[in-house]
Amino acid sequence: MTQDLPFENPYRHGYARVAACTVPVALADPAANADAVIEAARAFDADGVAVAVFPELGLSGYSIEDLVLQDPVLDAVETALLRIATEAADLLPVLFVGAPLRHGNRIYNCAVAIHRGEILGIAPKSYLPTYREFYERRWYAPGDDTVGQWFDRGGISAPFGPDLIFEAVDIPDLRIHAEVCEDVWVPVSPSATAALAGATVLLNLSSSPITIARAEDRRILVQSQSLRCLAAYVYAAAGQGESTNDVSWDGQTMIYEGGNLLAETERFPEGPRHAIADVDLDRLRQDRARQGTFDDNRRTQRITTDAVDADFRTVSFGLGVPASVTGLRRPLDRFPFVPDDPARLDLDCYEAFNIQVSGLEQRLRAIGQPKPVIGVSGGLDSTHALLVVARAMDRMGRPRSDVLAYTMPGFATSDHTKSNAIALAEALGVTIETIDIRPMATELLRGIDHPFADGEPVYDVTFENVQAGARTDFLFRLANQHGGIVIGTSDLSELALGWATYGVGDHMAHYGVNAGVPKTLIQHLIRWVIAHSDDDGTTLTDRAKEVLQSVLDTEISPELVPAGADGKVQSTEDTIGPYALHDFTLAQVLRFGFRPSKIAFLAEQAWADPDAGAWPPGFPADERYAYDRETIVRWLRVFLQRYFGFAQFKRSAVPNAPKVAAAGSLSPRGDWRAPSDGNARVWLAELDAALG
Repeated sequence: MTQDLPFENPYRHGYARVAACTVPVALADPAANADAVIEAARAFDADGVAVAVFPELGLSGYSIEDLVLQDPVLDAVETALLRIATEAADLLPVLFVGAPLRHGNRIYNCAVAIHRGEILGIAPKSYLPTYREFYERRWYAPGDDTVGQWFDRGGISAPFGPDLIFEAVDIPDLRIHAEVCEDVWVPVSPSATAALAGATVLLNLSSSPITIARAEDRRILVQSQSLRCLAAYVYAAAGQGESTNDVSWDGQTMIYEGGNLLAETERFPEGPRHAIADVDLDRLRQDRARQGTFDDNRRTQRITTDAVDADFRTVSFGLGVPASVTGLRRPLDRFPFVPDDPARLDLDCYEAFNIQVSGLEQRLRAIGQPKPVIGVSGGLDSTHALLVVARAMDRMGRPRSDVLAYTMPGFATSDHTKSNAIALAEALGVTIETIDIRPMATELLRGIDHPFADGEPVYDVTFENVQAGARTDFLFRLANQHGGIVIGTSDLSELALGWATYGVGDHMAHYGVNAGVPKTLIQHLIRWVIAHSDDDGTTLTDRAKEVLQSVLDTEISPELVPAGADGKVQSTEDTIGPYALHDFTLAQVLRFGFRPSKIAFLAEQAWADPDAGAWPPGFPADERYAYDRETIVRWLRVFLQRYFGFAQFKRSAVPNAPKVAAAGSLSPRGDWRAPSDGNARVWLAELDAALG
């Protein structure tokens, strides 16, 4: 089973490697085409591929027209299938090849599954196009009515019909269904029904001659099918070698998973091409479990999965994955909340910022247009929250002076952050005041006989929380005094870790604007506001842009403990770990429910080499960094302990705030509902067991 595989093997962590292959075809020459399939299969075996799909009618050629009715061609196809089975008997991949086969009184356009010396099954094309350039019913019979049949001819004996799901007994959740070309172009495709019956990897053996814009139509179909079916969809089209009597061919291949493109190849290739990707079977299973309407649709369609009376037949096989497979063949973002693609990041920032602004705007309108009251520290979170509030004022036609901003220096506030807070507020045109919380905090500490009140340098959690509480007291009473509401600045990452003082500080407000935004995205949002300030109406002066850049360059710190003798200031990430790793883990836990061992594997793939893969736009090359497995696991344990065993009691009491990230929010009224008295034992135990 997969748990016996090495930690570095992707199959251990719920992945299956698939390939979409297009090879030059020799028209009406099954022997030559079988050679091409076998050669590709050997390469796929060396690459650890589990499933490989080839184009429609690839053993004969799609465009041979009336030649497909010739017995020598059909005899040669059967011989070629048996030879592929024999010569690929020791190879890893399950091969799906296209072949015209005689069955009953007709010829069928088929997808043939071959593995370990055996023809596992044959899936005929259900829907035959007879419009525009297509004339398939001249030669082939539709296979939609062949459910439950058996093929027995030319030395081949196998189940036959569109109702076949091929299931690996040694790879959990690897269940494969194959359809042919036009089958995916109809409103209710065979693959949709198969997905409802449990298939997770959907294959399409296609010919599909190319015309202007047809490639984009195919992409839309494949992407939407993978998204609606919560499945991987692997597509391979015919290319070089097909007849160009009246049409041409582009050999398009692509692999989508849940609406996301994993791999594709260039079109109009010279020679064979293949797209390879590791599809995430855990994710597909998780998505189907979470999205209950998926199985509701199965019930509505009356698709039965009971073994006794199932609508699909299951063909079982053992894959036998070697221990030597390593690496991960799929896009993997270091920063799951920050896209590497500049256009996608720009759109994400546009949407995130406007979700925050419109959420606040609606709340202010609904409760009588109170004045926003906000504490500003000169740090990332309060800076971005202030930008959101200022833009909300602009959209509502209210003066920015209605925003009441307060900087509240404590015992460890630096002149740098304080001056940034004041300068930004002034540059934005909001009302800014300074309230020194040290006298109030000192009285509180003296009242509870804290050693600091007597001059001792005791900087414990009480010392820190007295300052957080004092700031909150001021903000809420100021809101009472001025007819306002307190705007929360805490972000999604802090809520995940419980990095807030319960009931005060970042934890409490009348309405939060950042609670749906992860820490790693906030700096990009600020950069986006700088870049687009003239586009969306959030006009920023040169001075405001200068201050924002200074905030971006400042180390993240709560500034509650004075600097040490060495001058080093309190660092959040030194205490709880890098937000880059914590946000990486948060995305996998919140969105997918992955095992800790899988998260560690993914983090190592993403972070081990700073020169591998893409970085978000604008990330300085000389500041790129890496994490080794020891570091990843160290901070993963911290995350698990805090997220599952500590922080929920704080999340259970958070104020309203809009959901922003697609991965989810941590509101107890939204994406994440959990007991406040939980523990992290099962997650830590799983990680320990996996790492030995």
